[in-house]
Amino acid sequence: MSEMPGGLYIGLMSGTSMDGVDGVLIDFQRHPWQTRAHAHHPFPAELKASLMALNSPGEDEIHAAALAAQDLTRLYAEVVADVCQQAGIAANAVQAIGAHGQTIRHRPECGYTVQLQAPALLAELTSIDVVADFRSRDIAAGGQGAPLVPAFHSALLKSLQAEDAVVLNIGGIANISIIQRDRPPLGFDCGPGNALMDSWCERHTGAPYDAGGAWGATGQHREAAVAQALSHPYFMSPPPKSTGRDLFNEVWLQNWLTACGLHHAPAHDIQASLCEITARSIAMAIQMHASACSQVIVCGGGAFNQALMQRIERHLPGIQVVPSDAIGLPVMQMEAAAFAWLAYRHVHRLSANEPTVTGARGPRVLGALYPAG
Repeated sequence: MSEMPGGLYIGLMSGTSMDGVDGVLIDFQRHPWQTRAHAHHPFPAELKASLMALNSPGEDEIHAAALAAQDLTRLYAEVVADVCQQAGIAANAVQAIGAHGQTIRHRPECGYTVQLQAPALLAELTSIDVVADFRSRDIAAGGQGAPLVPAFHSALLKSLQAEDAVVLNIGGIANISIIQRDRPPLGFDCGPGNALMDSWCERHTGAPYDAGGAWGATGQHREAAVAQALSHPYFMSPPPKSTGRDLFNEVWLQNWLTACGLHHAPAHDIQASLCEITARSIAMAIQMHASACSQVIVCGGGAFNQALMQRIERHLPGIQVVPSDAIGLPVMQMEAAAFAWLAYRHVHRLSANEPTVTGARGPRVLGALYPAG
């Protein structure tokens, strides 16, 4: 994929962790690319509850989805304003916004995916062109529509003249990008990242996540229960593959607890077990598909879970595991930066999917444009 002269683009990401919105301003005219500003706005409790509810069928969900999309978009607009203010630029200096939206259903096997947002409203509120709906074009070409970030990770490492690596994103779902010189990137969703741990932690402690993995670290994982979880067919199925809360959700968690007889186990042991499931599923994916890897670059909120990071390192002996800060892009900026890049590719009518990753029939220009004017 050849690059073209760019400019200033904003990327917005609210992932499956549902903790909030990250926005970054990237200057694609600089080499290596330069992050000019970053902002994070947490989800208000009501919005998070609405989005979580929409991950499952419910009453009058079309109306509820439309209202949640508008609320989310207004939060997106606040993040854009914050980013522009930090950078000291006016809206007309930004070429486009790349907005992923909030995934509430992902069913590529049925030919559809739903990322909730209101991109026309975002263009109206920000006076900036918006590129959205990135996954649908790849799905229309027979692909999974996800993950989309491996192409960006490949371009980023190339721009930095970095060595081959695996880029591991641990959001609500964990995914890897396998970047090897002179080969197309590979990548897929490994399985649950933070989603199950966050859900269990909030249920038992009231905190939205286990800060640093400290609570889970007080427990002991149940080996038989971890093995039972990892026997799920998803973990051993070959890529291309992608997943989300459609699979790894409260129903999955309750079924696993029942199957393993864990309903009366100490809550911190369950947290430790969920952490082990995430760590081991990541390590399994890397060992099966990137056995020659010498470095894993980690981004996403899971990078702050010290217990999780230690377990990943334990299961990947001899492999260096480092946060993405080591390559100049902080862990909470990586995914938002990817959607700035995807908007940049759309504006220049350049393909942005990787058929080797998604299984699409070929390269496609991703996204739909909502002009500000």
